[in-house]
Amino acid sequence: MSRLENLTVREFADLLGSGAPAPGGGSAAALSGALGAALLRMVAALTVGKEDYLEHNAFAEELVTGAEQLRRGFLDVMERDTEAFNNVSAVFSMPKNTKEEKTERRNALQRALTACMQTPYEMMAFALAGLELADKGMGKTNRNAASDMGVAALSLKAAVQGAWLNILINASDIKDKEFVDQYIAVGRNILEKAVTLADSIYERTLKELEIGD
Repeated sequence: MSRLENLTVREFADLLGSGAPAPGGGSAAALSGALGAALLRMVAALTVGKEDYLEHNAFAEELVTGAEQLRRGFLDVMERDTEAFNNVSAVFSMPKNTKEEKTERRNALQRALTACMQTPYEMMAFALAGLELADKGMGKTNRNAASDMGVAALSLKAAVQGAWLNILINASDIKDKEFVDQYIAVGRNILEKAVTLADSIYERTLKELEIGD
């Protein structure tokens, strides 16, 4: 199958809506994050070199670079998330006729599920980083792109919340409680910070765009 990032929008949507178990919610969350990062980069690009924002030009240039790195990171993790899920699915094709085969199958499943925790965790970290950049950009970027900044925040919020759901569903079948507890604690901390930032950016954007009575 072609890399997901190389599919057309229609092809990706068709594949996502098919009976294939992957790509699924994890890849959709990563794509949402990539779109949020791309919008953030757009807002920054529309600020660079503009006379009204020259005092923030250096920041806007840094924002272009940072947002682009996050966009690429999201696209990369989107591919790896699908691969991780496919590795879990492959375990169910392993033989289980003998005691040894059953043991190896159980161990392989645990290894695959553990790997599945990594990609959504990366998505959450990327989303938080993007929201932190967006937060710093409030009031320093092109006001004509204010709505785009708001949509960027909403997209990154969807990414972090979607990734969190994927962490939870994978964690439910992992036997290593210490590993699970560690990821849940760190993930919950990222989630709370990211959602708080996203909601704040959205509310400030609404206020900026308010039309008087």
